[in-house]
Amino acid sequence: MDIEFLHETSLAASQIATTRESLTDHASDWGTVSGEEHPPDVVVWPESVADVSSVLAAANDRGIPVTPYAAGTSLEGHAVPVEGGISMNMTRMDDVLDVRPEDFQIDVQPGALGSAVNDAVAEHGLFFPPLPSSGKISTIGGMIANDASGMQTVKYGEIHDWILRLEAVLADGTVIETGSTASKTSAGYNLMDLLVGSEGTLAVVTEATLELAGIPEQVWGGRVVFPNRTEASAAIADVVQSGVDVAKIELIDELSAAMANRYLDADLPDVPMAFVEFHANHHVETEVEFFTAILNDYDVEDVTITESGPEMERLWEVREEMASALKHYDPDLTMLTSGDVTVPISKYADLIDHISTLEAEHDLEIPCFGHAGDGNVHYTVMVRVGDEEHRALGKRVDSEIVRHAIELGGTCTGEHGVGMGKREYLPEEFNRATVDVMERIKRAMDPNGILNPGKIFE
Repeated sequence: MDIEFLHETSLAASQIATTRESLTDHASDWGTVSGEEHPPDVVVWPESVADVSSVLAAANDRGIPVTPYAAGTSLEGHAVPVEGGISMNMTRMDDVLDVRPEDFQIDVQPGALGSAVNDAVAEHGLFFPPLPSSGKISTIGGMIANDASGMQTVKYGEIHDWILRLEAVLADGTVIETGSTASKTSAGYNLMDLLVGSEGTLAVVTEATLELAGIPEQVWGGRVVFPNRTEASAAIADVVQSGVDVAKIELIDELSAAMANRYLDADLPDVPMAFVEFHANHHVETEVEFFTAILNDYDVEDVTITESGPEMERLWEVREEMASALKHYDPDLTMLTSGDVTVPISKYADLIDHISTLEAEHDLEIPCFGHAGDGNVHYTVMVRVGDEEHRALGKRVDSEIVRHAIELGGTCTGEHGVGMGKREYLPEEFNRATVDVMERIKRAMDPNGILNPGKIFE
């Protein structure tokens, strides 16, 4: 690809790179399997909305693919430029533009890390509740692109619930604004919710107004130990169905605990657990008592709930590092996928039991953990390195888990997005007509197909 046209845009020479190191760095994301990297032809670092607009307009005129990139923490290949072209790295657009504590709002650029948002508003007694577990290392733009969610979703909801306004650039370079800084609006089509979760296939977000919440005065938490993960999943579902006001409730099965112990020296018991946290401004003890009362109906081996402190903080550090623990568990095994299925809470125990059955039937290791409170299971089918037959078995089992989740009324992806890895399941989760409408929207907004091609649709 001839990149000379980029010198006619608003970019300076320092914002354009074709070195082998730059191209290699942008050929994959966290979930990319070795051997499936796709380097771009050039990497650009826009520093303003004008830069984004000029690059997209020029690329659109020439039919050159543009793949947005930021922290590279995606798990389904969203940031991988499968058709080459331009990798648009948004990390230089990382400013916190304005904080309005009186309105519980903050304006940020897409390259800002989630931790930067919380750092900017902490002095006002505020925080951004829906940050994913990777919030310290992932960007707001990536979270918006995937409609991410995290450990506090059970209480606070997903990213899209906390976005008020977006500025974005369409494929032809047109700059648009969606939403409002008012607490609600019913003006026109809701383009903002269309862009959230579109994985960079419809537009490139250049600014966002986020809603904030007050930091709770009381934070309690701890862990509950169970004899098996089926009992743990049933108890967790009962807690949620009973209306316990829990801020976090995470499943950690026995294999995940063993992996965390090996990688992090975490000193966890090698048994299934639920990590929990409660947020309140008063009477948090009442909610904790409600929670423990429900557990009386289950086979519980230990319950430890205390006020926030170093011990509880260590539990959440372990949970945040769980994906890395799985990745480094055994040099002879590799993660086939980072599962992300979600089902209605009444079906959660059924899903966990189904995974356990498949694990035993096929003699596989399938650690399960994740945001149990909203029915989300992160699982990984571990397969032997270099064993193609074992890898094929793992793929069949993975597909069976995803399809079973869909059969239970769930989704193939609760928060990681479709990317490349979940494209085949869209017509099963919805129907062909629904996917056709999505594709028509894509063609209407990006008629030349330059924005992140190869993602979401087969």
